[in-house]
Amino acid sequence: MKRIILEMGMGNDLYGEDYTKAACRAVQDALHHSSLILFRSLGFDHDDMQVKVTIGVQNPDKVDCKAVAATLPRGQAQVLAVKGGQNVTDREHDTVSVIATAAIEAYLDIDPNDWTLSSPSDER
Repeated sequence: MKRIILEMGMGNDLYGEDYTKAACRAVQDALHHSSLILFRSLGFDHDDMQVKVTIGVQNPDKVDCKAVAATLPRGQAQVLAVKGGQNVTDREHDTVSVIATAAIEAYLDIDPNDWTLSSPSDER
C-alpha cells in the first residue's frame, strides 16, 4: 500500500465539551481540503482505498472512533484517537472548549512500476 494523500484539519466544540463532535468537525475540515480525482481519472475503485485517521484531543478515550469513521464518505476507515489537540477553559463561565486535530491518510495498493514520469513536452 502506498500513501497517496495526507490532509490535516481542525475542529472544535465550544460549549458542549463533546470530543466526538470536535473530532468529526476536524475530519470534515480536512476533507474539504482535498479532491481525489485520480479515482475517476485512473479508474480506481474508492472501496480499495484504506483510510487512516488520527485524531488528537486532550481526552482520547472520550472520542467515539466508530462515529468518526462513519463520517468518511469513501474507503475503508480506521480511526485512532491519541493525546493531542487542546482544551481551553473559561473559568468565568465554567466551560471547556475542545479543539481537535485530524490527520487523514489515504492508501492504495499501487505498483510503482505501473507508472512513468512524463515531461511537459510529452503532453503536446
